[in-house]
Order: sequence, then structure tokens, then C-alpha cells
Amino acid sequence: MTDARSSDDRLRDSVDRPSSARVYDYILGGTHHYAIDRDFAERQLAIMPEMRLAMQANRAFLGRAVRYAVDQGVRQFVDIGSGLPTVGNVHEVADEAAPGQCRVVYVDNEPIARAHAEILLADTADPDRHRALLGDFFDHARLWDEIVATGLIDRTRPTCLLVVGILHFMPPERDPEASLAFYRERLAPGSLLVLSHGSRRADDAQQREVERNYQQTTNRMHLRTAEEFLPFFGDWTLAEPGIVPAARWRPDAATRFADDPDRAPVLAGVARKGGDGSATA
Repeated sequence: MTDARSSDDRLRDSVDRPSSARVYDYILGGTHHYAIDRDFAERQLAIMPEMRLAMQANRAFLGRAVRYAVDQGVRQFVDIGSGLPTVGNVHEVADEAAPGQCRVVYVDNEPIARAHAEILLADTADPDRHRALLGDFFDHARLWDEIVATGLIDRTRPTCLLVVGILHFMPPERDPEASLAFYRERLAPGSLLVLSHGSRRADDAQQREVERNYQQTTNRMHLRTAEEFLPFFGDWTLAEPGIVPAARWRPDAATRFADDPDRAPVLAGVARKGGDGSATA
């Protein structure tokens, strides 16, 4: 399935209703949001305050995963569902870890997010190494062709594919597993898959209320358990420590919530593709 709406339709929709990307930006302390997003975010935080912890833990995980990929020798990144620019973007983390060596392609299906990403990259990044595209995760064949057409991704070399904080906005009827399988198949051996997902907790009335409220936004929410999250990695081998709360994935000295990392209801994991085109130990 793809989003059949035009760019103009998506733009109007993203302004008239709260945007999950702008809510995320607001809660993280960014500046790319509107009053409708702030009001919605504050109402959800009043219901479930740990939502802020989840978003902070998710963003911190992304940074650690990028540094891990660089340590593993990966120098090219594709970030699908990159959202609005905020602190700790993939290219910033990668360039700090390996100055001048990494290439990043950002993808988002909201025109506003793409426009802000282009402005950020024009102002702060090397345009020969980093690019922002407007594209839809579910339009996988066309999107992959556009990613490759940037000239930034060498299909014969390992790539780090990041799909962070968006899978829980993809309900089962859209079959996100099929699109993710398409991307996994096209990545070279040695590639890494970085995923995170809002974690469904049993008998949590506040969480269910927030999940229902997200039906008012540009993106429906569908939380999953760890068992439901695991298939997104296919047969690739998970890096230690496997699927865990985001704050527990290879924490460093800067990782927050070390005293109670399970408070943030978000799961995370990183997996590697082996030399035979499937899994690796």
C-alpha cells in the first residue's frame, strides 16, 4: 500500500491536524511545531507523563545506534521516517564519529518535514554527502530507486537502515512487514537494521487512551509487544542485547533513566545481515 494523496493533500492534512512528527519535535524541545501540536502533546503528557521519557529514550538510542554502526565500519545511512530536524540528527552523529566519511539519505512523507530537513542540510551539512527526499515507506520499490538515484548509497557496500519511532504508526492492515522485508532484501551483506517501536503494556488504561487519541493526528498509533516487534527484523541476527527497552540498548555515560530504564515504553534493537544474504552470528 502507498499513500495515494498528493503532496498538496498531505501538506494540508499535516497543518490542519496534529502531526506525530511535530508532537515528537515539541516534546524533545525542538522548534518546528504549531499550537495544535503543542496542545495535543500537553494533553497526552497529562495522561501519560512517561511519554516524554519514551521519546527522549528513543532519540538517545538513535544516536548510540549510529555510533555503533560507525564503529562497525558502516559509512552510509538511510533514515526512513526521519521526521523534523531536531538535536542529534543522523548526519550530525555520524560526522562527529567519522568526520567527512559518512553519507546520509533522509526520507519522510510529510512535505513540511522534508522542507525543514533541506534547510537544515543546506545550512549545516555537506550537500555532496547528505540528502533529504520526500517519499513513503510503503512505496518501497519507487522509494528505493530514488534513494539509489541520489548516488550516495553504494548498493554493494553495507548500509545502516534506520526506521526509528515510526513502525507504531503503521497498523497491521498496511502490512509494514512486507515493505521492511523489501528493504532488507536489497541491502548488502554486513548491513545493519536499526528499529524502535512503542511498547504495548498490558492493562495500561492511560496508554490505551493516548493510543486512541492519536487517531486525531496525521498518523494512527498501533503499539506492539516485543513478540510482535521481533518479526520486523526478519532472519537477521540481533546484536547484543537483543530487543530491549531503548534505554537498555548499549547504554553509555550519557544515557538517561539508568536507574529505571523500563519506565520509557519503547523497544529497540539492531540486527546485521550476513555474508550469505541472510543472518549472521
